[in-house]
Amino acid sequence: MKMVTAIVKHTRFDVVRRALVEVGVEGMTTTEVRGFGRQRGYKEVYRGVQYEVRFLPKVKIEVATSDEKLDTVVRAIEESARTGEVGDGKIFITELGQCIRIRTGERGEEAL
Repeated sequence: MKMVTAIVKHTRFDVVRRALVEVGVEGMTTTEVRGFGRQRGYKEVYRGVQYEVRFLPKVKIEVATSDEKLDTVVRAIEESARTGEVGDGKIFITELGQCIRIRTGERGEEAL
């Protein structure tokens, strides 16, 4: 089992969500986050005063998946989140040691 964590632009979230549902993802967790990568933020002018926005708003999507579905899930995120511009995001893949469905007590991939 793997945990796929994707950080994507707000504007691409609905497209990514639809792509994941289309490939059979039954559940995901999302969080609104702020951060920066190579962009290092940007500068804005508000009422004549320039200020720097250092942490950009993004959406973090977490999906637990089986090893067999991993490539399909990652491909769906990559293709749907990509705009070709700086700041499209990142995908992180980590190993899941155990998963337990609280309601039924199921463990492992059956709990996904």
